[in-house]
Amino acid sequence: MTGTTIEAAGVKEILESLPHRYPFLMVDRVIAMNGDESAIGIKNVTFNEPQFMGHFPGQPVFPGVLMVEGMAQTAGVMCIASGVVGRAKAVYFMTIDKCKFRKPVGPGDVIEYHMKKKTRRKTMWWYQGEARVAGELVAEAEVGAMLIEA
Repeated sequence: MTGTTIEAAGVKEILESLPHRYPFLMVDRVIAMNGDESAIGIKNVTFNEPQFMGHFPGQPVFPGVLMVEGMAQTAGVMCIASGVVGRAKAVYFMTIDKCKFRKPVGPGDVIEYHMKKKTRRKTMWWYQGEARVAGELVAEAEVGAMLIEA
């Protein structure tokens, strides 16, 4: 079952959908949403983010695990904003599979998280994701999560 088709979610809708807050919110907006089937999350990488203080001084690299988190958050926004489930009381990251990091990402880059639903069982979703910068694949993974409704 797929909920409503919506086109985009700005920061207000993201904050209403996810329990995450700065500095752990890894998606700035979500575009091209098609229910809980597919969407593109956008992350503007800026030099003033706290991870760059230690990763790595003098050569800032956006941590790959945070890109995977951004993929999962994009999928979470899709699930909640589509109306398929109610507001999430909790979101539990269950699986990360087939994860590969292809190229470093740094300040000034804009990451696009291209997410496509693989399957759903009750309150559990699995998505295939690709992170792209300027159209180039920088990371990919399959992620799974469970949403607990409030």
